[in-house]
Amino acid sequence: MLPANDATGLTERGITYTVSTEANMTCVVLSGYRLPPGYDREQADLLLRLNPGFPDVQPDMWWFDPAIRLKDGRAVKATDVTEHHLGRTWQRWSRHFDAGQWRSGTDSLESYLALIGRELERCVQHPN
Repeated sequence: MLPANDATGLTERGITYTVSTEANMTCVVLSGYRLPPGYDREQADLLLRLNPGFPDVQPDMWWFDPAIRLKDGRAVKATDVTEHHLGRTWQRWSRHFDAGQWRSGTDSLESYLALIGRELERCVQHPN
C-alpha cells in the first residue's frame, strides 16, 4: 500500500496517519496536519490519494477536511471544489506537477509533503 520508506518517514516524524484504499487509489490521511501561519485554523486533516505505481507515478492534488481559507476569509485559488472520499467531504486543492518536475525513483512522500508545505506558504502571500 504505502512504500516502506514513506511509512517509516511518517512514523519517524511523529505524524499520525492512516492508509486505506478507495477506487484503486491508496489514500493516506494525515490527522491534524499543521498549517503555516496565515490560515483560518492551525490544522486540518490532509488527504493524499496516490495512484497505483506511486512513487514511480507522480501524485496529483491534495484535499483538506475541514476546508481551509486564509485568515482574512479569502479563498485560495483552485480550492473551491469539494469531493467525497472515505465517507467525508474534502476541499480539493487542484495542483499539478509540471512535466519533469516529479523525479521518478527519487521523489517520495517526503518530497511531496515538502512541496505541499511550500505551496501552502506561497498561497498565504499570493492566494490568487
